[in-house]
Amino acid sequence: MATAILDGIPTLAIAHQRFNLRRCEEPDFFPEWQRGLSPLPPEAHGQLQTLRQRYLYQRTAGQLLEGAVILLLVSPLLAIAGFYDPPFLVRSEASIRLELADQGEILQGRLDVLVVQDGFWIVVVEAKKTALSLWSALPQTLAYLMGNPHPERPSFGLISNGDDLLFVKLHQGESPQYGLSRVFSPFAAAAELEQAGQILKTIADQLPSATPT
Repeated sequence: MATAILDGIPTLAIAHQRFNLRRCEEPDFFPEWQRGLSPLPPEAHGQLQTLRQRYLYQRTAGQLLEGAVILLLVSPLLAIAGFYDPPFLVRSEASIRLELADQGEILQGRLDVLVVQDGFWIVVVEAKKTALSLWSALPQTLAYLMGNPHPERPSFGLISNGDDLLFVKLHQGESPQYGLSRVFSPFAAAAELEQAGQILKTIADQLPSATPT
């Protein structure tokens, strides 16, 4: 019988233990969020301003649920960064199934949004309602990234509760490890949202051009 990922991996400590994961804080492991950021197209600046104003308008009325966070912030941000255009494909509510052979257990869950290129995962988006901390979604996001069927390639995650965004990079390999960006807060400043868009564009631009499968 399968266990829900949310139940099977409730804490970061358990994610570390069950997947033999370790966090890497070396700058060279996750340079995509720190240096050489790709410029956004000229029209993106105005689009991001409009996006942020819409989000702030809705957010000041109260807490937003997960679906609203995706609709108001995450989905438009992915579009501005080019993830809705070739060669990328978007899959919503993607099903994940992990078999922990050495532990005799199956974990399963559903991603909010999965962006793929050439059969390989680029961005896994895990959104939470604004009342929840980003860190509450990190254990299950790592579990989802471990479900990447191409363990030889790195995969990237984006966690957002609307007010904040956090980027994750995971490489399985022989010794699985992951890195984290700093937390970006578009709720606090417009420049934070623009930099998050640049990071997404950088991740997209550094991938080899291919036809999605």
